Amino acid sequence: MSQVTDTSLSAQIGANLPYLRRYARALTGSTASGDAYAAATLEAILSDPAQFDAAHGPKAGLFRVFHAIWSSSGAQMDDDVAPGSLQAKAQDHLRRLTPNTREALLLHTVEGFDITPLAFVMNAAADEVSELVDIAYAEMARSVSGKVMIIEDEAIIAADLESIVAEMGHRITGIARTETRALELAAEEKPDLILSDIQLADQSSGIDAVNRILDRDGEVPVIFITAYPERLLTGEGPEPAFLISKPYTEQQVRSAVSQAMFFASTETLKA
Repeated sequence: MSQVTDTSLSAQIGANLPYLRRYARALTGSTASGDAYAAATLEAILSDPAQFDAAHGPKAGLFRVFHAIWSSSGAQMDDDVAPGSLQAKAQDHLRRLTPNTREALLLHTVEGFDITPLAFVMNAAADEVSELVDIAYAEMARSVSGKVMIIEDEAIIAADLESIVAEMGHRITGIARTETRALELAAEEKPDLILSDIQLADQSSGIDAVNRILDRDGEVPVIFITAYPERLLTGEGPEPAFLISKPYTEQQVRSAVSQAMFFASTETLKA
């Protein structure tokens, strides 16, 4: 086991904590539940630093401790949701998925773990986690399709996102380059999912646009895209449950879209 000094341990954990919180929130479908699991992970390492094994890098070591806690707790999603709500329906569906597939998919696509460190994090064999990723893609692709609105001011990125999402079987309601157009587009046809950049063409805010749409139209799952995810995962104030880093990969978009459709999270940033 690779051991580190207290100072080094703190630095390595601190650098990767925003990503653990992002993962935990997407996994549980809740900011509160995700952050509670992240806090439990830190407490476990503080009480026994030997648990932190950096043999596959500090991020893998941190996530491995999280997964030991997550698995021992029964991998419980957030149950504190209103019966019949969009999130409750999504969680009912998720409970029918093959065990451990969501974890493997998120770790591989969103968090960028290759199969070997992914197997280390999940304490499983490499061929097993590889199969879990394949199963997750197949099950999610068959499960949910809907209407997606894209808020993105860069034409090339918008076209790429449109292509990826359409190939997943979803219908694009439109692409908005500004906050004003986003509000108009959502009023014309309410989407089942919003995929939004943070900074828009006229210096307006994708965050503000999304918040105004949700205030006006009610629950819609949201995925934010940004080149600086760590700036949005500071632990100060509300934060998004679903966040894609730029530059993104097609796998990341596919995974996030599937997860957001399932969980229907409406937790957004208040800028």
